[in-house]
Amino acid sequence: MPLRSGSGLEYRFDPGALSFELLVTGGPDGMARWEVLHAPEDLRRWAGQCRLDPTPELELGPADVRAARTVRDALWRIGLARVAGRAPAPADLAALNAAAAVPPLIPRLAPDTTTAGWAEPATGAHLLSTVARDAIAVLTGPHADRLRICAGENCSLLYVDTSRPGRRRWCAMENCGNRHKVRAHRARRTPEAT
Repeated sequence: MPLRSGSGLEYRFDPGALSFELLVTGGPDGMARWEVLHAPEDLRRWAGQCRLDPTPELELGPADVRAARTVRDALWRIGLARVAGRAPAPADLAALNAAAAVPPLIPRLAPDTTTAGWAEPATGAHLLSTVARDAIAVLTGPHADRLRICAGENCSLLYVDTSRPGRRRWCAMENCGNRHKVRAHRARRTPEAT
C-alpha cells in the first residue's frame, strides 16, 4: 500500500495480508484522525490500491462505506487484542463473522487461464466478505502469532510479519526503520561531542 508519512515521505507499507491493508484507512479511537473512508469513491479508491488484482468494478453506496468502517474497526480491535494476548470482544468477532458470511468476490478465469476479473455484480458486501475471510484465514493460520505493531515511535500500524525469520519490527524500513536508525546514530554521536 502506498502511504505518506507525517513529514510527507512516500513509502510502501506491506501489511502482509489483504485484510490488514484495510487498516490504513483509519480506525477506532486514536486512529479516527486518519479516517479516509467517507464516501463510496473512497472505498473504490482503496480497492484499486490494495492487492486485489485486477481491481473489481464495484457497485457501492453509503451503507457499504459504513460497513467497511465497521469491519475495519473490528479487525483493528481484534488484531490489537491478539497482539496483547487478550480475547477479542464478542461484538468485534460478530462483526467480522457477519461480513464473512456473505458470498465473497468471485474470480473468473479467462480462456488463456489468466484471471479475467471478477463476476458481476461485485458489491461492497462481496468486497468486505473477501476481506473478512482473509482476516479469518490470517487469524487462524500459520502467521496468527506473527501479528505485530510497528516499533516506531508514534507509529501504531498493525501488520502480519510474513518475513522468513519472523523478526520484522517496522511498518516500513524506509519510514520508521530509517527514523530509528537516525535517532540511534545521533544518540551515539551526542556523548562524543560533549
